[in-house]
Amino acid sequence: MVLFHHAQGLTRGCLAFADELRAAGHVVHTPDLYEGKTFAILADGVAHAKQVGFDKILERGRLAGERLAAGIVYAGMSLGVMPAQMLAQTRPGAKGALLLSGCLAPSEFGDSWPKGVPVQIHMMDRDEWVLEGDLDAARQIAATVENAELFLYPGDKHLFEDNSLPDYDKSAAALVKKRVLGFLDRMN
Repeated sequence: MVLFHHAQGLTRGCLAFADELRAAGHVVHTPDLYEGKTFAILADGVAHAKQVGFDKILERGRLAGERLAAGIVYAGMSLGVMPAQMLAQTRPGAKGALLLSGCLAPSEFGDSWPKGVPVQIHMMDRDEWVLEGDLDAARQIAATVENAELFLYPGDKHLFEDNSLPDYDKSAAALVKKRVLGFLDRMN
């Protein structure tokens, strides 16, 4: 699997999430789309992403994903959902997609979600970032894709899976990891 980081960069918490999946026996690649930069404040990370350019970040993600063998799961946290979803929808042989704290309409990367590619989406139900369209896109995928699961957690935190950030929610993150591990186990 490949896990793309969120707008604050490849943080300790993002790496810890990947390490927990590795500890369960999964191979997890964590490319750095920010070339070593991390940001303590989400707004600063978003400003950096805008400065670099979303197209360039998407291209970095595409290149990182294409360096890996086909037949993997593409995962992303928030900003990282962009390259993860693009690769899951456009790269032949995608095994699945895990979209954490973000989701785009399938039309962003083609006409529809590819047949036979399972997807699991996790977000908080009152997260202001996902209420700007991501939740609608997630609901669209859940309603139209055969093997799609949408999990909404009560709360308004955005990067609640990253244990190095203030938005971290220990109980919700534990449930995300349990569900993600179940999803990955089904892919084997």
